[in-house]
Amino acid sequence: MRPHPRRRPGPPTDAPVAAVGRTGGRARAARAAVVVLAVLTVLATSGGLGPAAASDRKAAPRDSTRAAPPFDTAPALAALGRLLPAHAAQFSLTPVPKDTGADSYSVSGTAGSIAVRGTSPAALLTGVGWYLAEVAGVDIGLPGDSTAALPAVLPAVPSPVTRAAVVPHRYALNDTDAGYSGAYRDFAAHQREIDVLALHGVNEVFVQTGAEYPYYRALQEFGYSPAELRDWIPAPAHQSWWLLQNMSGFGGPVSEQLMLARVALGRQIADRLRSLGMTPVLPGYFGTVPAGFAARNRTARTVPQGDWVGFTRPDWLDPTGPVFTRLAASYYRAQREAFGDSTMYKMDLLHEGGTAGPVDVSAAANAVQHALLTAHPEATWAILGWQDNPSGALLAGVDTSRMLILDGLSDRYEGLDRDADWRGTPYAFGSIANFGGHTTIGANAGVWAERIRQWLARPGSALRGIAYLPEGTGTDPAAFDLLTRLAWQGAPTDLAGWSAGYPARRFGGADPHAAAAWDALRRGPYGMPSDSWSETQDSLFTARPSLTVTSAASWSPPAIRYDPALVRRALDELLAVAPALRSTDAYRFDLVNLARQALADHGRDLLPRIGDAYRDGDLSLFRRLTAQWRDDLGLLDRLLGSDRRFMLGPWVADARAQGATPAERDRLEYDARSILTTWGSRGPSDGGGLHDYAAREWSGLVSGLYAERWALFFASLDTALSTGRAPAPIDWFALDDGWARRTDPLPTAPAVDPVELARAVATAARPA
Repeated sequence: MRPHPRRRPGPPTDAPVAAVGRTGGRARAARAAVVVLAVLTVLATSGGLGPAAASDRKAAPRDSTRAAPPFDTAPALAALGRLLPAHAAQFSLTPVPKDTGADSYSVSGTAGSIAVRGTSPAALLTGVGWYLAEVAGVDIGLPGDSTAALPAVLPAVPSPVTRAAVVPHRYALNDTDAGYSGAYRDFAAHQREIDVLALHGVNEVFVQTGAEYPYYRALQEFGYSPAELRDWIPAPAHQSWWLLQNMSGFGGPVSEQLMLARVALGRQIADRLRSLGMTPVLPGYFGTVPAGFAARNRTARTVPQGDWVGFTRPDWLDPTGPVFTRLAASYYRAQREAFGDSTMYKMDLLHEGGTAGPVDVSAAANAVQHALLTAHPEATWAILGWQDNPSGALLAGVDTSRMLILDGLSDRYEGLDRDADWRGTPYAFGSIANFGGHTTIGANAGVWAERIRQWLARPGSALRGIAYLPEGTGTDPAAFDLLTRLAWQGAPTDLAGWSAGYPARRFGGADPHAAAAWDALRRGPYGMPSDSWSETQDSLFTARPSLTVTSAASWSPPAIRYDPALVRRALDELLAVAPALRSTDAYRFDLVNLARQALADHGRDLLPRIGDAYRDGDLSLFRRLTAQWRDDLGLLDRLLGSDRRFMLGPWVADARAQGATPAERDRLEYDARSILTTWGSRGPSDGGGLHDYAAREWSGLVSGLYAERWALFFASLDTALSTGRAPAPIDWFALDDGWARRTDPLPTAPAVDPVELARAVATAARPA
């Protein structure tokens, strides 16, 4: 049903108790708004983006006798210039009206003259993406590309092709993406990601950079000082969970200069998406407030939310009361000034254990939607389908036609019926194939290819989209390629056929060894079933040491979900690929990633053997096997140091670059390091089980922390075997937290070639 009509609130009768809420807070908020608007004005007038932005603004002279085109192709042409600088001039892009309501593209042309027609700038780029994959035979992935294999003159299109999107919503990025993919990335990195998302057919992208600013502005009108709010807002790498109402404050306080820089960057990201005809999905407001809100606002009712794995959750302001209406309006007003408008807003009520208390959930959801539609009458509310959300009570209170559920569990369980579960509410088929940004490969890809077709074919199906939802991106280009492809495939996708064609374009040429490698991977890590997991197991090298440990992260699979011999076979085949194909960026990334996975899988075979030697009291064998473990860690770190995307140094350098003072740079480095290790303070880290949730095999992290952990652990066991005494206890949190607080310099550029190191891994990872 539609939200019940509500009267717009009259003059406020619930003035804040603290005078700062009416005078000092509002004055400071106004001054901050002036600063941000000045920054955004500079960006708008200068482009703020360098030469590429200038090219976006150029338009061909208009002929007054002709009808205006449906949209400007300049942003798509600028993206082509960034993606294909040596070949962009060989494409002509033509805008066409969106007659059928579905995004579409057409591709035709002769050698060196490729014509693409599309219903939006992003659809034009999707057409270019189809051409690159299916005609030119190359890939631009997330990450890695094989464009170095393109000929000087692009090949002709054999026959014209027209394709339309199967679903209207092609959504990308998890709520946790900023934290696990890199909260400190610059605009060039975000722009590259946007260009590649468009190339693969995505049209809706979650944007949370700078999302703290509307809270900062709005809450100053309700009794909070700027300093109090900067203490409440977490540091950037942890803000995703604050936006989900799970925690607050960790890693702060955030400085005003950092906040202003982030809101300016967020505006650039949103504007870049808009220029390509893509929707920037912005966080909506559903009631998160700091402690003491009701004491400062007399008629407000707040509900304590308890804790989330050891963190105290922020309070929830009852959306059915008049204070919520005013605060939501202030929030959306500040957000509009900073980021502009959108037609989709992301909100999750009562996420992962939130409590409604005495509040009627249906009425609360109605009020949240009403506040959104009052500010943005054309908006859709996007919500994650996760655990018990959205509940039946929530859906009963809203106009479900204005909702989109992003299903994070589509491939995880058998027997799902989302049309029945969600009462016909529109939803997107989604997968969280990566948790915490783990450096793993694999997905329930066969489930994707089969299940999305089955669900679309159901009578009255409410399936309206796909949702690419890894918690961290940039780890698995193959999974990204397949899931986004499904949104544009009119015919059923055959996984064997897809995996046969993928390596040829991924590496820029057909090769029997590459094909054999991908046949093994299709049957291995990309052939996993829906067995209550959607991700690959993580690496024991990254775990807190124990002879019986089965995962680094508390909520990761406890065992290998595929035959590890298939990964080993794939590595041997990939190393045999023709030398001409080994120079592409995609090959080198994939080789490092596959060798890393093979060595991680080998670790799961080696650790139980170490445990057996210890329990048998065989000191000689124990020392030989632990030396092998140590050597494997050293080899792993060197392998990872051959590719910048597997190095800790750039991650830390990005964080430090956003600090304005030495103290702030150190604080931001701690934010960036802690999210990978302790995650939080001792309580959430140890008691809540959050430590190593975002563990990853990166050079600098392996040698700087993981190797040190295992060396201490094995030394304690060695001493125990030698003396007969119990092993000395080790305070792992103290060790990890000490590492997270370090500020030692780290390399940011690769220093070695990956091929020979991958060969060494192939030797080291052979079964015993």
